[in-house]
Amino acid sequence: MAVKENEESNSAMRKYHEQMLKLVAKGFYNELINYGVEKADVLSVAGHLLDNVMVKGPTNKLVDYYNRLFTIKDVQNDWATTKSLTLQQVTIAPMDPSLIPRIATWLRTPAIRESFYPRFPDSEAELGRYFLAPTREYCSIFYQQQFAGIIGAENIDTESARLEMRKLVGDPGMHGKGIGKRATFLFLYHVFMVRKFKKVYLHSLDINIRNLNLNGKFGFELEGVFLEEARIQDRWRDVIRMALAAPVWLELFS
Repeated sequence: MAVKENEESNSAMRKYHEQMLKLVAKGFYNELINYGVEKADVLSVAGHLLDNVMVKGPTNKLVDYYNRLFTIKDVQNDWATTKSLTLQQVTIAPMDPSLIPRIATWLRTPAIRESFYPRFPDSEAELGRYFLAPTREYCSIFYQQQFAGIIGAENIDTESARLEMRKLVGDPGMHGKGIGKRATFLFLYHVFMVRKFKKVYLHSLDINIRNLNLNGKFGFELEGVFLEEARIQDRWRDVIRMALAAPVWLELFS
């Protein structure tokens, strides 16, 4: 019986890895086409990939990346007194409703608005009601005390101790500074260390290698693919779900 269970487990793991490789391949192909690479040249790119495989050199696991930049002990935890968490000049705190007009302005940019699934409401009034819903808890993101974006929880399930994470660094002047990465770490700290939840999951549109890579560095693993789940501008797009369990995150960053 034990041998059979082990074989079934190994088979399931092989299927998972095969699915992941297919997703990465599809995402890589899409990005090549978006960058202007002709379809006829994709085989040439594949050849260059094989050349890189043959080059011997050091390899680093994704999950070893961020725990070299910051760990749990690096967080300044003032949640009990001022409701704030800080890491390397980035702070998150419960969202002030007075900031909603700024958020609404960011979301008017089509590329930002359409990057979320499902989309945020369009008007300021609808956004206000949206953020005040009892199944949601959002925080403001501050960089050097300047408002940079929002990060928060959707579909909060206290019985199962799980929630969905959404994030937006909306100020264009704040991009490229690593703010989103540190805000994500602070949010996961809040979920796992302060709230004592067991699981965080997220959705992202299409098979985006960059997103898969960034989320993987925090310990997120692929949980499912919803093929042609969302219709945006008359185009059907896939939706990816990734998830992170508390024990995995704690092991990586403690």
